[in-house]
Amino acid sequence: MLMQDIKSLNFEPLRPNYPELANMGGYAEHYAWSDAESALVKLRNFAERMVDVIYMRLRLPQAPQSTFVDLLKNDSFRMVADPLVQDKLHLMRRLGNRAAHGEDVTVSDALRCLREAWQLARWLHVSQLQGQVADFIDFAEPQQGGIDGKAEIKRIAKKLEEDNAIKEARIREMLEELQALRDNEQTLWAQISASNQPLPAAQLEDISNAALAATKQLHFSEDNTRKWLIDRDLRMAGWAVGHNGANTPLVGQEVEVLYQGTQSGLGYADYVLWDDNGKPLAVVEAKKAIVSATQGQQQAKDYADGLEKMHGQRPMIFYTNGHDIWLWDDAGGYPPRKLYGFFSKDTLQYRIGFQRREQRDLLTLTPDANIAGRLYQIETQRRVQERFAARHRKALVVQATGTGKTRVAISLAKLLIEARWAKRVLFLCDRRELRKQAKNAFNDFLKEPLYVIGQKNDVAKQDARIYIGIYQGLINDYETFDVGFFDLIVADESHRSVYNLYGDIFRYFDALQVGLTATPVEMVSRSTCQLFGCDYKTPTANYTLEQAVAQGNLVPYRIVAHTTKFLRDGIKAAHLNDEQIAQLEDQGIDPNTLDFDAEEIDKAIFNMDTNRVILRNLMERGIRDADGQLPGKSIIFARNIDHARLLHSLFDEMYPQFAGKFCAVIHSQEPRAEQLIDDFKGGENCKNDQLRIAISVDMLDTGIDVPEVVNLVFAKPVKSKVKFWQMIGRGTRLCQNLFGAGQHKTEFLIFDHWANFAYHEMNADEIEPAAAKPLTQRRFEARLELARLALKRSELDAFASLTALLKQDADALEDGSIAIRDNWQAVQLARDAAALNQFAPATVQVLADNVAPLLNALDARGQGDALRWDLLLAKAQEAALAKPGQENPLKHEILALLDRLPANLSQVRAKAAALKEICSDAFWQAADFTKLEAKRIELREIVHLAEQPLLPPPMPTPVLDVKEDAAEYRIEEIQSKVKSIDARIYQQKVEATLRPLFGSNPVLTKIRNGEPVSEAELDQLNSLIHTRNPDVDLHTLGEFFADTTVPLAQILRSLVGMDGAAVDARFTAFAQKYPLTSTQLRFLDMLKEHIALAGSIRLEQLFKAPFTRIHDEGITGVFALDSQLDELIGIVRSFGDPATLENRNA
Repeated sequence: MLMQDIKSLNFEPLRPNYPELANMGGYAEHYAWSDAESALVKLRNFAERMVDVIYMRLRLPQAPQSTFVDLLKNDSFRMVADPLVQDKLHLMRRLGNRAAHGEDVTVSDALRCLREAWQLARWLHVSQLQGQVADFIDFAEPQQGGIDGKAEIKRIAKKLEEDNAIKEARIREMLEELQALRDNEQTLWAQISASNQPLPAAQLEDISNAALAATKQLHFSEDNTRKWLIDRDLRMAGWAVGHNGANTPLVGQEVEVLYQGTQSGLGYADYVLWDDNGKPLAVVEAKKAIVSATQGQQQAKDYADGLEKMHGQRPMIFYTNGHDIWLWDDAGGYPPRKLYGFFSKDTLQYRIGFQRREQRDLLTLTPDANIAGRLYQIETQRRVQERFAARHRKALVVQATGTGKTRVAISLAKLLIEARWAKRVLFLCDRRELRKQAKNAFNDFLKEPLYVIGQKNDVAKQDARIYIGIYQGLINDYETFDVGFFDLIVADESHRSVYNLYGDIFRYFDALQVGLTATPVEMVSRSTCQLFGCDYKTPTANYTLEQAVAQGNLVPYRIVAHTTKFLRDGIKAAHLNDEQIAQLEDQGIDPNTLDFDAEEIDKAIFNMDTNRVILRNLMERGIRDADGQLPGKSIIFARNIDHARLLHSLFDEMYPQFAGKFCAVIHSQEPRAEQLIDDFKGGENCKNDQLRIAISVDMLDTGIDVPEVVNLVFAKPVKSKVKFWQMIGRGTRLCQNLFGAGQHKTEFLIFDHWANFAYHEMNADEIEPAAAKPLTQRRFEARLELARLALKRSELDAFASLTALLKQDADALEDGSIAIRDNWQAVQLARDAAALNQFAPATVQVLADNVAPLLNALDARGQGDALRWDLLLAKAQEAALAKPGQENPLKHEILALLDRLPANLSQVRAKAAALKEICSDAFWQAADFTKLEAKRIELREIVHLAEQPLLPPPMPTPVLDVKEDAAEYRIEEIQSKVKSIDARIYQQKVEATLRPLFGSNPVLTKIRNGEPVSEAELDQLNSLIHTRNPDVDLHTLGEFFADTTVPLAQILRSLVGMDGAAVDARFTAFAQKYPLTSTQLRFLDMLKEHIALAGSIRLEQLFKAPFTRIHDEGITGVFALDSQLDELIGIVRSFGDPATLENRNA
């Protein structure tokens, strides 16, 4: 169907020759205010139709089935349309596509495109239709309400649902309309193509010169890109920017400012953002796009100074060139920082009108001890407070699993909210289960409105104080918030995958940011440290597993290395004994066919008895429950889902008495996985309280909090050290009264069936995995290399074609994305046809290093087959350029792919001629770059129809049942090589041996009473202990403290008579009473550890090493206030004087 005639304001001179162009312009004017989406789609149609007209009039050659982009980048078209014309056409194409795809567009976008269309209409009229400039009047912007006002009245009268339906129908109608126009011209176009040769080159050159002259005559200039980009960003933040520089109640443009350093004392600020009370919230200085935005810093400050004197309120300072946006909150004491958008009015009102007035000094506040009141937690929070108070905006907290990272985050959030440093807090984690845990924890401790991103909530999205989300859910939604919406972001499990996949979230929001990770500091990646503003391996706070175990805040573990012959050496025919060979033959398996290395066990082949050994070992040797009958809660880490299911079926076969309720596989592929986690954790959502053994494939490896776990079984090798330590963290949590009243969890047991500890001891460093390059990036890089080769071979046509493709890729990048904004200069270079044509080495380097990685930002969903086709043809073109005249090595792969196209499909039949040609020998005898490129374009749209190659069905993993030789089992308890863990395990052995002697041994009595003991008495006690337990030796215990000067008697006293919890409580109460610095807290921690170990300390020791490592003057240098110093000395004295060790000869 064709559109009805409609009179336009700006396009009537085109009507005598091309009434459809005048009508399209008229319709776009009509809908510009009431329906921007439809107006922009209509203007894209206008641009396409105009290009069609030029191709028709000048008989320009074009490839079959050319797209609009193909037509724009055609060399012949570029001869007659200079870059300024092309830029306008590309702008209309991009905005029209956004409108057609339902993306956000505004009235401002429609009005801008209308002006560009008017410019193009004048250019077409003068350069191609021999019209006069005077035929067009000055551009007339359509009035709000449309040409006759009826569209606006109808739009308001209709319901929203009807309005959306009309818009969609209108857009479909426009697209059909353009296709109808093209279809009607196909016959005419064919006739012209058949009867006319393309215009001679000389005539085309004349036309090109005339077109360029018309461009100059019409005073075309570069797009006012800077102002349009700034206006767009302001509107995206909710500011109503007036059109054509007009002021609105909240956005002033070219605002007169007094007290300037000019001769008149006046200046004119590009933008001032006003509050409802008429006071300035922000000033925006706009510099030219070709210069650095930072050149506007001082001028913006001068305007802020003047506005402050005029209105009594200092505005926030922004300066930008349209691409880079900088904020300078000098009133807040911050240096300038880069942003990716402007603040909304709500954000500016809070940060200026409320925060400046009400914000409290962070260093005078103490955290809530009821949330995170342990000494190390207070120190961690204090370090973050000190960092934020020093005007840093990022912090990284490394804290061992189970030491209360979430509690620290909640306490920090509460403190910053109460200090008026934060209005909204975002807590991010990487899985739904962790999101649920975080929600429960925040609700337990804070009474703030809470919103869970991605779930139904009782609180409106804009009205919450605490927001909880997962990275995967927010990465596609974060731009719905303004950049200043959150004041604090806490990122749980902050490791390299967060940086690699979700770094844009942290770059986008202008918020204080705290990263939390349990990854040991020596394994924290450089990228994670950079993301949170820390030097490599120097986090803001670090509380290690070793410290936590030494201080009793986590439980230690014992390691039992348990391997079988098959797990060590694999299953090989040459190593089988006669009995095992007989078992295989009974199962119909030829033993000679078996040659599996150890790494392939439970991956390429299963042996049922090997897995029975693993299960039997857990059931017989695992730590038992309070009744001593059955293993306590245990996690088995399996290699894959098939391995997990095999273990489960074997368990049910071996222990049928548990009726399938004792053991379960927890994996995303298993039904009810979330419920099974709840069952394993216990609590109110539990439906099976008998579940004790969870067989995990990744789901329980990290983040899950089940303090009752006492056994971990590594039934698989783990090569990632980071993941390995996260898995160990599943067992480290304290659990009070686990084995009855007063009988707490004191250790957990690790069964290592794959020598993981030995592997990680030998392989200390972990290499950061390289991310796979996306197809879009690989194609760009392939084309870049092809362009180099074409230029080297003087294949200038191929070179021109390739640089056009590179520019096409750059044009397709979304300007608003963070990655593009960070590299806008490189992207602009890639969009510069002249620079690409010069192909200078520096330009090529920028394209390879900066632009190619940005191609992963392209939305290539559904284009995988086409992209792979492009890559395949690029390889063939490389071969054609490198070795012309030789058989192309990619020929057979290309033909094999095309052979899989179903010949019965109409789309394939339509390409029969092209398929026949490319399959011919004649084609491949002269298959140069140009011919391959033509076939790439022609067949690209059907390659996705190719059937998948026929592959044999995957063979099931072989399952054997060969009995392991029990004589080949290797079972040994090994040390963890973590000093505090091995020490704590050994201390527990010593304490268990000493406990029965408390009431009868005189040496122990003297130690407990603080009386002096001789070395002879200690030797006597050691002999008695050794006879009771040959594995215990007091001198071995002393070796764990070889780097201290504490005598063995005092070490024993810490085991048999000193209440470590009481010591901790005294110092924690002191820390909670005063707002101490992190240095003071570190001194307290060292003092507490010494007293817990030795029982007491002499005051003079506080002025010696190791305390002088913190301050040269010891305790008096750290605690300057007399009141604090006196109270602390009183606490030290309350523990009494240390016992002395008598000399052997005394």
